[in-house]
Amino acid sequence: MLSYIRSHLGVKLFLSYIIVIMVGVIALATTVEFTAPTAFDRHLAAMSAMMSNMMAESTLSLEQDLFQNYRAAVTESLSIATVIAAAVAALVSFLISRQVVAPVRNMMTASQRIAQGRYDERVQVRGDLSRRDQDELSLLALSFNQMASSLEKTEEIRSRMIGDVAHELRTPLTTIKGTMEALIDEVISPDKSTYFQIYREADRLQNIVDDLQELSRVEAGAYELGIKSIAVTSLLDSTIPKLALQYDEKNVNLEVNVQSDQLKVQADPHRTNQILINLLGNALQYTPQGGHVRLDVRPGDNEILFSVADDGLGFTAEHKPHLFKRFYRVDKSRSRTGGGSGIGLTISQYFVEAQGGQIWADSPGLGKGATFTFSLPAA
Repeated sequence: MLSYIRSHLGVKLFLSYIIVIMVGVIALATTVEFTAPTAFDRHLAAMSAMMSNMMAESTLSLEQDLFQNYRAAVTESLSIATVIAAAVAALVSFLISRQVVAPVRNMMTASQRIAQGRYDERVQVRGDLSRRDQDELSLLALSFNQMASSLEKTEEIRSRMIGDVAHELRTPLTTIKGTMEALIDEVISPDKSTYFQIYREADRLQNIVDDLQELSRVEAGAYELGIKSIAVTSLLDSTIPKLALQYDEKNVNLEVNVQSDQLKVQADPHRTNQILINLLGNALQYTPQGGHVRLDVRPGDNEILFSVADDGLGFTAEHKPHLFKRFYRVDKSRSRTGGGSGIGLTISQYFVEAQGGQIWADSPGLGKGATFTFSLPAA
């Protein structure tokens, strides 16, 4: 019962009103108890003096005077008691309302500071956070702090993303600018290879913009999924040819192993193709010439597992929690020529989780390759 009262604000407010009424009644009764005898004695003395001067008057007149003096005594006593009871009740109401209003006022002040950009603002949560019978105000304060923390993290991500985008755009823009200056100064000749270099850097800029636009749509949920049953072999037949030429140019061997031709997944074909292209493209980028990449597809518990393993750069345990963050790279010194935009894994994670699957990565260490695995529901 006590835990129920502690955890419901409405019950606490109702009880606070009852307490105010009881305090008022007690104050009223106590005041009457102390003031009524004195007032009655004073009026009785006045009546006795009147009786001594008016012995000749009738009994009826005497009874009327007695009643009037008694009523005057009671009225005086109740008036004094009402004033005192009202003052006590007002004081108790103020103290109780202050306990209720103070946390709300603190949250209002904190929300104004957050609106001004102070995302580190927090409000104090009363009581033991480990208890499950917190009242509504404590739970509201806890939710407010969680919201403030989310806003702070979002602002940090936004600021970091702006810096990352600026850094990602700087490299191709610097290359284009330097090449154009060299052409203007006639330091290099305007031949086909020079124009191709400029075109390649411009194409990288376009890829960055396209990736950012795709990431923006994905994070906003502004895309549709056409979930349906589709054969794994059909997915691979539409994915592998798109990367075959790139693997041949870099002389990297791509091996595909599907345990059964009957495997089917419940997924969006277009988005799943995009996931596979991102993972296979990422493996190609970080695998040296003459290396090996293996794609394995096998059944799991009500799911189909896709694993992309390479013998390339790999990563250590400290990098694992950050692999699917935007613009993150294990090797910070790698140029854009040796790595993608750093957004492909982030987009892949969104698409996998949107289809009810999971994605993770493992590696024995730097220089020992990596394995990226994702799951999708089996059809």
